[in-house]
Amino acid sequence: MRLDKLLAHCGIGTRSEVKKYIRKGYVCVNEQIIKKDDYKIDVEKDVVYFDNELIEYRQYVYLMLNKPAGYISATKDNVHPTVLELIEGYDNYDLFPVGRLDIDTEGFLIISNDGDFAHRLLAPSRNHDKVYYAKIEGVVDQYDVETFYKGVEIDTGYVCKSSKLTILSTDEDSSEIEVVIQEGKFHQVKKMFDAIGKPVTYLKRTQIRSIELDQSLELGEFRELDEQEINDLFDEL
Repeated sequence: MRLDKLLAHCGIGTRSEVKKYIRKGYVCVNEQIIKKDDYKIDVEKDVVYFDNELIEYRQYVYLMLNKPAGYISATKDNVHPTVLELIEGYDNYDLFPVGRLDIDTEGFLIISNDGDFAHRLLAPSRNHDKVYYAKIEGVVDQYDVETFYKGVEIDTGYVCKSSKLTILSTDEDSSEIEVVIQEGKFHQVKKMFDAIGKPVTYLKRTQIRSIELDQSLELGEFRELDEQEINDLFDEL
């Protein structure tokens, strides 16, 4: 990779700005001052310093976002704010949401720039668990649990894969549940409950595969996935 491209990618400045920094001698590669902006860097081996500060290049980043309601899971939208507007400090990474949550759904959303990872994680044939917490209008019962296990028909003629529905609590006219699905159809969880006549009033994704949403993250906050979480996500992906 060109030296000026690496520095720009790491947020040091625009390409034109970092060219000036390099020519003025602000950059060292393997303890040697380099003044050629097109100098080629081996990102796996070379050690780069800018103004005596180590530059750590990463090709891919993986973020956990606790998505609030009101944000679109997209890179751009002309009407609503997008989830990328909540992410600061990663402007040079061409980030995108991995999958989607409805505008009024909260919870765990992965933000990354790794397209291959996103494709493999989202592929329906991979059967990756996604866990949701929901508040339901109506009393969810054991018959509903069995219906979800057998597969709920949504839309016309489409039967969802078997899902695990757990009743957390009920009162006279509402329920709190947890549901585990392995697909990601548009409005799927809501449509499943609509199909049994018990609409969703609140929905939050709490887990993707074995990775649980960090409970210390307030709505709208994010953090990088740690090494163990990344390894767990990639395991047999």
